[in-house]
Amino acid sequence: MRILVVGKGGREHALVRALAESPGNPELFCFPGSDAIFEIAQSVDADGVESLVAWMKQNAIDLCVAGEESYLVRGEGLANLCERHGIPCWGPPKESAQLEASKEFAKGFLVRNGIPTAMATATATLDEAVAAIAGKYPTVLKFDGLAAGKGVAVCADEASAMEFLLEVFTQRRFGDGRVLVEDCLTGPEVSIFAAIVDESYLVFTPARDYKRALDGDKGPNTGGMGAVASRHLVSPDLLARIEHEIVKPTVAGLRKEGLPYRGFLYFGLMLTPSGPQVIEYNCRFGDPECQAVMPLIHGDLAGFCLAGAMGKLRADMISFDDGWSVCVILASAGYPESSRSGDAIHGLEKTGDFRVYHAGTRRNASGTWETHGGRVLAVVAGGNTRAEAVENAHAAADTVSFDGMLRRRDVGILNFD
Repeated sequence: MRILVVGKGGREHALVRALAESPGNPELFCFPGSDAIFEIAQSVDADGVESLVAWMKQNAIDLCVAGEESYLVRGEGLANLCERHGIPCWGPPKESAQLEASKEFAKGFLVRNGIPTAMATATATLDEAVAAIAGKYPTVLKFDGLAAGKGVAVCADEASAMEFLLEVFTQRRFGDGRVLVEDCLTGPEVSIFAAIVDESYLVFTPARDYKRALDGDKGPNTGGMGAVASRHLVSPDLLARIEHEIVKPTVAGLRKEGLPYRGFLYFGLMLTPSGPQVIEYNCRFGDPECQAVMPLIHGDLAGFCLAGAMGKLRADMISFDDGWSVCVILASAGYPESSRSGDAIHGLEKTGDFRVYHAGTRRNASGTWETHGGRVLAVVAGGNTRAEAVENAHAAADTVSFDGMLRRRDVGILNFD
């Protein structure tokens, strides 16, 4: 089997490695990829979605796996072009990927299908947003389009709200787009992932990520500074309720509204006092949750994704470890406001019962690893218990260092009783 994975970050490194470990030794390719990914997969000569799909057709690719969300909505859409050329794609078409690409579209979908979510008002200008907030704090502000995980702000007061609104409407940090002003929900968060194939689905191992930059959930919002994953993260009763009230109605809503879906769907949930509610959808695996979840999957992930892309949900092809997995992110100096590159990374030659996924690294002229901005590495380890996984992951993270390294030391610890 010849598989091409689309993306370049830590999530894609984890996906490529998991696919490589599938039986049958699939031949792997990646675009745009990274130096670390190219140690497992071959690079591809393409300069955009259309040329990439043409390359896949010319090189007899059996399966395209969409890792990075932007390609699903760029131009005609990755999955749409794959379908036109007869290439199975594990990832939804452009019209369905609007669940992630547009917060406003997603909110409308949730409301139409009776899926629990916070009330929200769509605004097109700074004045409209201020009027919608109406002095009610805390409030949640969401940029309508894709923003690499940085387009949401939980604002405790007018000053923080105005700072975000000025970034969106005046500075155009994320480009053109509207803002949802949303009621602020309270409670612990959890990430639920489902593989959806038309009207069927399979729920993967739940996870919880750590979005703030600093210990104690302090500091600015980031793309994620770590994650913990386990089948024990939520109780069987709560998971059954999530399936009944959220996952099943989402799958049914997609079918009812004529939105084809074959791929991973991420449900970002808030476990409020009144029950689970949807914060957001992502039309792919989360990052860094993917890095925590992938080591817990056993079996033939490559075969599972190919069967799904061709319309069959083969739950018998994979199984899930009953233990725990903890992912610790090591980020570059200045992250998330800025990031530094070119710092030498030490300790990557050390081995043990852990995994290191590369997100922002590159090989320098001498062939050694250095930072390449943003979130640099994800160090992942597991255990039969959460405490064991936490100890193993943080001990493994201690073996890696680089100048200016940012890291949270409460991943897997904070928000647990």
